Amino acid sequence: MLINLNGKLVDKKDAVVSVFDHGLLYGDGVFEGIRIYSGNIFKLKEHVDRLFDSAKYIMLDIGMTKEKVIKETVRTAAKSGIKNGYIRLVVTRGEGDLGLDPRKCSKPTYFVIVSTIQLYPEKFYREGLSITTVAVRRNVNEALNPQVKSLNYLNNILAKIEANNHGSLEAVMINEQGYVSEATGDNIFIVKNGKLITPPLFTGVLKGITRDAVVSIAKKLKIRVSKKVLTRYELYTADELFMTGTAAEVIPVVKVDSRLINGGTPGKMTKKLMTEFKKITKVMGTKVKY
Repeated sequence: MLINLNGKLVDKKDAVVSVFDHGLLYGDGVFEGIRIYSGNIFKLKEHVDRLFDSAKYIMLDIGMTKEKVIKETVRTAAKSGIKNGYIRLVVTRGEGDLGLDPRKCSKPTYFVIVSTIQLYPEKFYREGLSITTVAVRRNVNEALNPQVKSLNYLNNILAKIEANNHGSLEAVMINEQGYVSEATGDNIFIVKNGKLITPPLFTGVLKGITRDAVVSIAKKLKIRVSKKVLTRYELYTADELFMTGTAAEVIPVVKVDSRLINGGTPGKMTKKLMTEFKKITKVMGTKVKY
């Protein structure tokens, strides 16, 4: 496996950063997870745009143009030979001292990893997931805005730990107002009376790229889509429920806190959206020349 570390393709064992890198010391950095389907990097431009938005929010100068980041990502994918996989694009504040001050970090560190990923076993895409709500609350916008895809994922990790302790593969996080926010790595959708509903961004939701893709698909299929606040009641009484994410893609949920959804089987609309999503992954994106 070759890793692109600051523009150099190096072997996995040589892809190391300093213990003084603030990405390691403080989670000071940003990242994107991106998928490759049949040699097609899905929505690469959108991912890079979001990376730069996250970096701008935390005042991190990436040190490259968007075009350069795209070029390096494509180059790494081509060298990897992987045609169906996952890309992790990371930019850290860089090496500094043991203090918090980001001004002590003179140059950012970036790396690109191209590998494979399987967030959930294949059977759950056929049969659906059982998930649980957890006590860990979603970060509030005024503390660490969830729109920033930063290297500090402790909020999500603590929720995942709680889900694991309950024997569940995924957790639903509720915000401080009691509204449904998102899962630890995925956006949430419900279907009710033929209408597709997902929480709005202000509830602590990442503006997911797969989320947006599913909304666009639904609109083309003439499915009514709305973004409104949801509570656990709406989850429990949903006709269908599914989650979306770069790694998860579109995955059905058939049980929440022991309440069966759609009798414990994936719903028709969910399965239709899963099928249509797979179709667009083959045509939307940046082609890699291997």
